[in-house]
Order: sequence, then C-alpha cells, then structure tokens
Amino acid sequence: MTTTDTPYHPGERAVQSRAGRLDRADHSGRAVGSTIPAVAARFLTERRVLVVGAADAAGRLWATQLSGPAGFLRAADERTLAVAARPAEADPLAAALAGPAEVGTIALDPAARRRMRVNGRAVPDGRGGLVIAADQVYANCPKYIQRRSPVDRPAAGPPRRVATGSALSTVQQLLMSTADTFFVATAGPDGRVDASHRGGNPGFLRVLGPDRLRWPDYAGNSMFMTLGNLELDPRAGLLVPDWETGGALLVTGEARTDWSDPAAAGLPGAERVVDLTVTGVVELADATPLTWTDPEYSPANPASRPLASGAL
Repeated sequence: MTTTDTPYHPGERAVQSRAGRLDRADHSGRAVGSTIPAVAARFLTERRVLVVGAADAAGRLWATQLSGPAGFLRAADERTLAVAARPAEADPLAAALAGPAEVGTIALDPAARRRMRVNGRAVPDGRGGLVIAADQVYANCPKYIQRRSPVDRPAAGPPRRVATGSALSTVQQLLMSTADTFFVATAGPDGRVDASHRGGNPGFLRVLGPDRLRWPDYAGNSMFMTLGNLELDPRAGLLVPDWETGGALLVTGEARTDWSDPAAAGLPGAERVVDLTVTGVVELADATPLTWTDPEYSPANPASRPLASGAL
C-alpha cells in the first residue's frame, strides 16, 4: 500500500508508527472501502440501533443513538445509507443533523458480536430521517463486544432530557464506573467524524473525578482511527447506553492519549490509556425504545481491577 492509496491521515500514521503497527495497519486498511457491499447492506437492514457521532454548532463532538424497527436502516445503493430516524429535540445533535453534517456511524449487533462502520456526510431526507453519502465503510472484529439481545418497550415515550451540566453527578459517575460498553466520536484533520466502540468488563471505564474519565486502549486491529484523530484534534464525545432502562448518558470533552508505562499498568490489559476532560453532559431518558438482556461478557475482555473504596 502506497502513501497515495492509504485510508489513513497523518495522525493515524503517527500513532501506528509509535505503536510499531504500520505493517498490520496497512493490512487492516485494505478492508476500508467507499461502498456498501451486499453482505453489509443485509447486516444494516437487520439492525435496530445506529450510533452517530457529529459536531454541534459550537464544534463540540457528541455521540448519540438512533433506533427503529428492523429496516429503519437501508442501503439505498452501494454509496448511500438511508436512516429512517433523526435525533429528537432533546438530543444535543438534533440541530446539527437538521442540516448537512459530517458523521461517523457504527451499527452493532451485540447478539452476534458484529459491528459495521459507515462514515460520510449526512443530509436530512425531508421525511424525518437522514441520507448518508458513504465515504468509509468497514467491519471490525468481534473483540470486547458483550453479547446481549434487544427487548422492545412498547410504552416508551420520546427521548427527554433529565439532566444537563458541565460535569458528572455522583449518580452519573456510578453509571460510568459500572459500564461495560461505550461509544466514542472523534474527528480527523479534515473534519470527517468517526464513531467507535469500546468494551470491557465493568470497571474498565474509570471515573477519576466529576470532570475526568480514563479508559484503557486494548489490542485491536491496529488502525488507531480514534487515537489517530485525537493525535491531531482532542475533541471527543462519549455515549454510554443504559441497557436496562433505554436511557443514555452523553458526554463531550477533550481527550489525550497517555503512552506512559505507569498509566497503562494501572488498567489491566491496557497498551496505553486515554484521559478525557469532561466539558458537557446530557442525560437522556427513553433514548431508545429498547432494553437489552443481561450481558454475556466477551472472552477477550481483560479482568478489571475494582476502584478503591471512596473513589467516587
């Protein structure tokens, strides 16, 4: 793969080089396309949830989730993903996705431990949904995905804000510290957005204070798209789903990668760690009309060391 046909920008190449993974990254990069293959189109059509990352009017990055019945996602053609949903008014991305926006998306099938990413430019479809012109399309490995299945909540209302702020409350810190899954949105130097999945045993996402989070970077496909974006642009948005209630915690802030050995040693399985300074929080109830079954944790998850008593 030459520098002219690589899917990676300079930030991603810098991180791949520092990690000693250039060759593996080049191998993984061959899977990145600009079209939606037939097998991916079928996968998307069966999904109930799509995670979307984008920037708001102030330039802050957020990750949120859209949901609907099977079929609400549809590959209209090999370059276009139609989404029959848009963020509700309570969502911090409602205004941004009411017009053209760069988006990073990830569709997850927790039951089968499969995931597919489609990044590109979204525009409203005029019928309450989105049309995304695909720019990057690729699948990821099943590592760190907890197996669970969706359950409909027929009485669920529309998403609504139950709390906002610039830091995490004690209850929100507890939700973060017991999470086994979150999603992170980042942006590259050209403004293109990426949304990625992070998973581990409860406790892998550490709350170091009301405005500071830390998580491990485990061994993966060596593409380093999230860390490569953060190398050049510290903005990040996190989505932490509440699988039991259908709620969600959305966080925005700035992140940096800590490559030091002491930092990695503090989180089992970490090759490096990411620290996020929280600048905004939105808690949504009824973020999705789904709840999920109890998790079967991924066998790839490293063991998590519990936080010391009183850490919250």
